[in-house]
Amino acid sequence: MATKRKRGNSWHYIVKRAGVLPKPVYLSFDVEKEGDEYVARLEALLDRGIVPEEFAQPKSEAKLLRSRVAEYQSRQAVSVDDAKLLPVVLSRLPIGITLAELTFHWATEWVTSMKRVQNLSPSTIRHHVGALSRALDWLAAQGDLPTNPLRLLPRGYSTYTDDDAAAVVAIEGARKEDQERDRRLEEGEEERIRAILDGAKPAGRQRALELHNKESLQLLFDMALETAMRMREMYTLTFEQIDIKRRTIFLDKTKNGSKRQVPISSVLLAKLQAYDGNYDGRPFPWWDGDLSKDVLKKVTSRLSRQYDRIFQAAGCVDLNFHDLRHEATSRLFERTTLSDLEIAKITGHKDARMLARYANLRGSNLAERLW
Repeated sequence: MATKRKRGNSWHYIVKRAGVLPKPVYLSFDVEKEGDEYVARLEALLDRGIVPEEFAQPKSEAKLLRSRVAEYQSRQAVSVDDAKLLPVVLSRLPIGITLAELTFHWATEWVTSMKRVQNLSPSTIRHHVGALSRALDWLAAQGDLPTNPLRLLPRGYSTYTDDDAAAVVAIEGARKEDQERDRRLEEGEEERIRAILDGAKPAGRQRALELHNKESLQLLFDMALETAMRMREMYTLTFEQIDIKRRTIFLDKTKNGSKRQVPISSVLLAKLQAYDGNYDGRPFPWWDGDLSKDVLKKVTSRLSRQYDRIFQAAGCVDLNFHDLRHEATSRLFERTTLSDLEIAKITGHKDARMLARYANLRGSNLAERLW
């Protein structure tokens, strides 16, 4: 909101907009109504991320995104994947784009162009956004950005809407088919999530997240990665269902309506033995034993939002808690010699087609089983 003062016979305005205007704008009008109307139109443009040319910083003086990302790569440890991807991302953005232009409006327009113009798959869009977002986190921490606009993108931003599909049809004559969600933990993400759960300060923020029941949040995260269990199956557990000696979790009723036994890995066993939480016979504190649908739905929603905050703070773009089940199932295929049927008994997948997409994870092992 602009600051307005009357000095003598004229009205003076100061318009500030961090991350949009390169510097405060000072305006003076003899007529108050004229000044109010002009400033209202100016602020409406600024709200949309549009800076009139007379108030824009010359490109030669502005901080260019390309040069600042290059500095980020030279001063910060960057993953191999990001080092390869960032040049590709930048090559598809305007050469002269500046940090001041990186608004939420720009972020949404960029994602839309990746769908409608470049026709990229949702997973590729997430990878592009993730790589650049980690660079912008660093710039925000340096004070070059007031906030990282890519962190403001809504959940599911990479999924094609009906309007996106219609635009693709108009250009290419074929609707872009959205892929099955295959989000897995990328390099460094698990370590960053664990750091946030341990109380580390998120990049670009002044303080760590305030996490209630931190130990329980850590155990639920570990259990998800080690068992491929669903969130509700875990937070409704009782200690009677956890047999430490037999290293087995007994699920009485699951989403598919059947019982199943989930083995406890050595990693999870150590975590359970070190955990001292006990909430009326339950290891987790968020559920009071009420099995009504409304109560379970509220608990799931509340926990999902909590982990969304944690994942966002860790820089894990578009990751949700259910993706951990996909990650855990993938690890069972990659790291064990269990058969598909044995894995299905652990994860509770009833339809063999649901597990078919994991088959390629074990493709490299097939040759070893031939004569």
